[in-house]
Amino acid sequence: MLIVTTENISGKETEMLGIVKGSTIQTVNAFRDIGAGLKTLIGGELKKYNEMMDSARKIATERMIEEAERLGADAIVAVRFTTSSIMQSAAEIMVYGTAVKFR
Repeated sequence: MLIVTTENISGKETEMLGIVKGSTIQTVNAFRDIGAGLKTLIGGELKKYNEMMDSARKIATERMIEEAERLGADAIVAVRFTTSSIMQSAAEIMVYGTAVKFR
């Protein structure tokens, strides 16, 4: 599945099939959260949170692709990611775009 952030794919004529999306809500365990809280005192990268967000983006993207495949899409254009805080140490990741079929 071709996934692009642009509205068009150079050299391709497309037919729009509709909006597709994928999302997940992820959190880290309480022990890692305590460690991250301590890390804020001294500064630095919160690697476990980076891992959590990378995993969440992958899951959300896979779900979006599955939805596009059900529509018979060849590609997804105008793809965007968004995130929101659900509660302390939990975030929702959503990815969305427009499923298209090549003509």
